[in-house]
Amino acid sequence: MMERQATAAAREPDALDADALYVTGWGVVSPLGIGADAFSAAFVEERDALVEVTGMYEEKLPAERAFALPDFRAKELLGRKGTRFFDRATGLALVACDEALRDTAITVTDGNRADVGLVLGTTSGSVKSTSDFSRDTITQDRPYLVNPVLFPNAVMNCAAGQAAIWFGLKGVNTTIAGGRTAHLAALRYALRSLSWGDANTLLVGAVEEFSPHSAWLAHLGGGRAPVGEGAAVFAVERGAALAGTDRRPEAEILAVLTGSADPDDRPGFVTAFAGCVRQALARAGVAPGDLWAVAPGHGEAESEPEHEVLALVLGAADGPDAALRLPVTRLVGDCGAAQGGLQLAAVLAHHRRAAALDGRPALITSCTADGAFGAAVVRGWQR
Repeated sequence: MMERQATAAAREPDALDADALYVTGWGVVSPLGIGADAFSAAFVEERDALVEVTGMYEEKLPAERAFALPDFRAKELLGRKGTRFFDRATGLALVACDEALRDTAITVTDGNRADVGLVLGTTSGSVKSTSDFSRDTITQDRPYLVNPVLFPNAVMNCAAGQAAIWFGLKGVNTTIAGGRTAHLAALRYALRSLSWGDANTLLVGAVEEFSPHSAWLAHLGGGRAPVGEGAAVFAVERGAALAGTDRRPEAEILAVLTGSADPDDRPGFVTAFAGCVRQALARAGVAPGDLWAVAPGHGEAESEPEHEVLALVLGAADGPDAALRLPVTRLVGDCGAAQGGLQLAAVLAHHRRAAALDGRPALITSCTADGAFGAAVVRGWQR
């Protein structure tokens, strides 16, 4: 069973439930920092990561500043060998996977690589790679002298496939397209796979690159927050896999639900989205008043349906007992598919820095303009 009935009572992570699903480590690549510790410090301190991006590309950009990593070079973090033809999305994803494996102290060997897999969320892969390759088929001399080495970058599952090759993962390898809800959808898929015994350990994450293509798509689509980029990957394991090891879980995934409704029917969409949030809380055994934090996918603008849903389910955000609203969008921008992963990272960042939050649950929500939505309930502990 993917989501199990749970109690909201704080439980020490030493009392592992063999069937529970735990986050045992994570890695982030973000303008706020590379690695879980660097990201945690920057997020909790609410540092400003908006940077000048006009020098990143020759093409004109819709804005001079974005939440991007102008100095990011995958070869400097992973080594030059084998990274020459990586596109930006693949580089971001592989560095995040590397950070997650280091953070959880999992060593992939011939003895376990068949039981270690990857589920990666995306919007549509690298839009820049797809666009550039397609343009070459038109602009290059006949017979269309495109570079065949670059073709894999134009495939949506390029990052997940390259990660499996790079780290020697022979378990489940899946790419899920879902825009801003991609990470929640990937997490739900992963929990199902783990519960069914398809793997012992899954790296679960999402990635989005910054490029002129993604920036203009967000701008022309009416995006109000500055565009961003990043990747977040979490090592998720069943409690049974941790028995007999010295690794402690950092969080327990209590429930993950996704759904969809007609976004043009605002009342119907809000009702369906609110029902999803309520059901996730119920499956987790968590009352709204038990939450210490909420990490919404969008900002706090009252025009957003997500704001309306949270007010409907949880009450006013400024009430005396209201859960803290984590300012994810304000600190990392609109990171598309990576947003959900950064929301979970934001929750765990506070747990890394405050033992007083041990065992307390938090809520993560997200939705897309075309009607997809999702909610997850997690509780964490300090490392």
